[in-house]
Amino acid sequence: MLRKIIHIDADCFYAAIEMRDHPELRGIPMAVGGSAERRGVLTTCNYDARAYGVRSAMPTAQAMRLCPQLTVVPPQMHKYRKASKVMRGIFANFTEIIEPLSLDEAYLDVSEISDEELTATRIAKAIRQQVREELDITVSAGVSVNKFIAKVASDWKKPDGLTVVPPDEVDAFVAALSVKKIPGVGAVTADKMHRYGLRTCADVREWSLHDLRRRFGKFGVVLHERARGRDERPVQPSRVRKSVSVERTFAEDVSGPAEWEPIIERLYINLMERIEAAKAWHVIDKAFVKLKFNDFTTTTVERVGTKAVEADYQDLLAEGWERKAKPVRLIGLGVRLVDDTDHISEPLPFSETSFSENDANS
Repeated sequence: MLRKIIHIDADCFYAAIEMRDHPELRGIPMAVGGSAERRGVLTTCNYDARAYGVRSAMPTAQAMRLCPQLTVVPPQMHKYRKASKVMRGIFANFTEIIEPLSLDEAYLDVSEISDEELTATRIAKAIRQQVREELDITVSAGVSVNKFIAKVASDWKKPDGLTVVPPDEVDAFVAALSVKKIPGVGAVTADKMHRYGLRTCADVREWSLHDLRRRFGKFGVVLHERARGRDERPVQPSRVRKSVSVERTFAEDVSGPAEWEPIIERLYINLMERIEAAKAWHVIDKAFVKLKFNDFTTTTVERVGTKAVEADYQDLLAEGWERKAKPVRLIGLGVRLVDDTDHISEPLPFSETSFSENDANS
């Protein structure tokens, strides 16, 4: 039996709640995040701000340079959690098989619903209407045969969109997708794929599984499956992430802080993007770093009171390096997350807690 999966994603959730509660914020570029004076980062922004190139996970100071008239308001997590619980209550009216990815995003498996009148598409429409009526915000939805396609579809007509990809349209829909739509294909991996002439899923289909594994390691299996629209992952209601991190393995060892400083800036931006993708801002407990030296020994440094700010990572890295003061072959930055029942998430691609900036083989 083909599965019926719905992916629901609220449109600029935090910003939408603030615009709902403060109508004067509507129709102007606005964002939710930290202060530029304190090296804050945006958690989300509305579509008016996105027109200026502002985006989630961007340092607030950079966003203000792109859009000087940007209005930034501090997060009000209690309001977002309350709205999230209302949404989950709406989901539960239709199915018990719900996998929340964050406060504002979830997968629903409605395969077992036997009512012929209650199709997956009608359920998605009903959910979108109820969210609008009860919360006065909009959500976008994707409906298809698995999690991968449903998630891509939910982003297809944002904001306030509904995209349905029925079984007989899956092959053509996926073939035309950019490889960047495959989860786990970031900027670095996409550039590598483009060098091999792999720009769409149709291009990936031309490669054998053997060749994909040879060029992209274990991630080659994921590329092979997703390019054909395959995704056997079930909707799982109870998977909790404990950390989010990024790593980079260097082609040549770096001697110390003076050499790695420009590298850390890019790695830090990657981490901010992954925190945003995981919607984990509200459950960050502390920052940590990992260093692997040229003798293959590893040290990890974390400290209560540290946050996901670049200055804390610089201090932690300096402390870790002083433990041996040897050349470094790998650096990792990450955050520990508190155990919050409001934050349930699936692991990120490659592994739950690590990611190489270079590609899946690093």
